[in-house]
This record gives sequence, structure tokens and C-alpha cells, in this order.
Amino acid sequence: MTDKIKVVFLGTSASVPTKDRNLSSVAMRFEGEWFLFDAPEGVQRQMVAAGISYLKINHIFISHFHADHILGLGGLLATMNIHGRDWAINIHGPKGIARKVQDSLSLAMLQPGFEVRCHEVRKGVVLKGEKFVLEAFALKHEIECWGYSFIEEGKPGEFDRAKAISLGVPVGHLFSELQHGRSVKVGGKTVKPEQVLDASKARAGRKISFVFDTLPSKGYVKAIENSDVLVHEASFLEERADRAQETMHSTALQAGKIAEEAQCKKLVLFHLSARHKEESRFENEARKAFGNIVVAKDLMEIEI
Repeated sequence: MTDKIKVVFLGTSASVPTKDRNLSSVAMRFEGEWFLFDAPEGVQRQMVAAGISYLKINHIFISHFHADHILGLGGLLATMNIHGRDWAINIHGPKGIARKVQDSLSLAMLQPGFEVRCHEVRKGVVLKGEKFVLEAFALKHEIECWGYSFIEEGKPGEFDRAKAISLGVPVGHLFSELQHGRSVKVGGKTVKPEQVLDASKARAGRKISFVFDTLPSKGYVKAIENSDVLVHEASFLEERADRAQETMHSTALQAGKIAEEAQCKKLVLFHLSARHKEESRFENEARKAFGNIVVAKDLMEIEI
């Protein structure tokens, strides 16, 4: 049985925290490993409330350098140090990420007892695991800003070990090649995946996309296409569309239109402005363009 991917909303507010909402940040778990997207003020407390261990985070992805997305980074690294972390942390972000991380460490007066590896994000694959890739795509904001898509490798079918052996494939690494949908050479002949895989038991990989601060544009639609879950900022309602345009943010309706155009399966709205008090209005507005919508609350969890 396939393990579920868990997405936890550590915060859902835009720009300033409110009584009920911390600043926006999301954690995602895949096969026991946690990934953190953005590190605003208060992120540590939200992780404690969600039961997420600081020490299970090995990769942090920063969308951009506005304070409400990065100001909690130094404190988080300091707490990891206090808890005895002695293995590397990887921090991915826009150009200049190494300098920003060093500034955060200096502010926290911290010399960590572990390696801090900084990676400048470029369009395309930024992290490749055994069963997934994590890709970045450019967003349209006041400063350099990135969105991220987690894309699980699909299963082309159930592997028939006996059939592979009967075709002369030796037990070993060639089995893995076939299981991953790649043909192999054996004794001068080619064995193709379809010869040893039961296609009726194939499974498409899951895809979760995170769109942070952005003016909606067609530039990232292809990158988020067919997402099982699209997490999209919705800082404003249409009644403040002028303010959204001015600050290069999205309205709930615009997020719904993007989800529809990209043929996503589910839309989760977050990064809501404190100006708007009734969250039901965000859902109602986005539903004019897209049906399957949830407005995120702090510490809300979804499983895929």
C-alpha cells in the first residue's frame, strides 16, 4: 500500500500574523522525510503544535526574501543546534540565499555545530530523490520569487520477477531498471519493461504544487499542470483587486482560474490578508472558477 503524503499548514496569514493565523509556511512529509517551505516568525512554535520534529527537516525551501517568509530561519537553525543536530541542513532559495542565511545566523549569534548548505534555485529540478523530484518555477512578484512542485515517480506496473528470470534477466540491478520503466540488454537481446510489468497495476505519481506570492500569470501554469493538490496564495478578494495588482499578489478568484486552467484536482487557498475577516468569502469567490476548494486554517492537515 502506498504511504500517504501529508501536508501541514503551519501558518496561513499574509504579511502580518493574526490572533488565529501565523505567517504562511507549509511542511510536507513523504516516506518519513519532512520538507519545509518558508520559515517566517513563529514557525518553530507551529512545528511544536503540529508535532513535527525540528530534526526531521533536512531541506528548507525559501520562496523569496520578504520578511514574512524568512525571518524565522535564524531562530529555527538555532533551535536545531540546541537539540544537538550534527548533520547537514540544505536550504534552497533565490540568488543570494547564502548571504541571507549568514545574516540570519549572525542575527541569532549562532555558529552552528552542523553544516548549512545553501543552494541557489534555478528553474527545473532542484532536488532529486530516489522516488521523486522537486522542481522550481518562477513567480511574478516584487522581487525574485519561486514556487515549487513535488512530483512523485509513478509506478509503471507490478513487476513479475518470475517472468524476468525466464527471459534471462539476472537477479540484481537490472530488475530495478525494469521496475522503473527502462529497457535492459541481456545476452544480446533487449528486454522491455512491458514484458515484465503488469500495466493494469500501474499508478501515476502524485504531484503537489506550492505557489507563494505572485501576480497570476500563464508563466507557471505548465509547471503546476495536473497537480493533485495546488496550494496557492490568495491574499485578497476581488474587491481589492487593485491592491493585489499593486503588491503583485493574487485574489481568490484568480487562484481559482489558475487551478482550472492547470487542470488541478484540488485547490487549497492560503496566505490570506488580515483585511478580510470572513474566510468563507475566499472559498465562495474561488468557487466561481473552480469546484474542489479548501481554505486552509493553521495546523490543518491534508493527506494525498
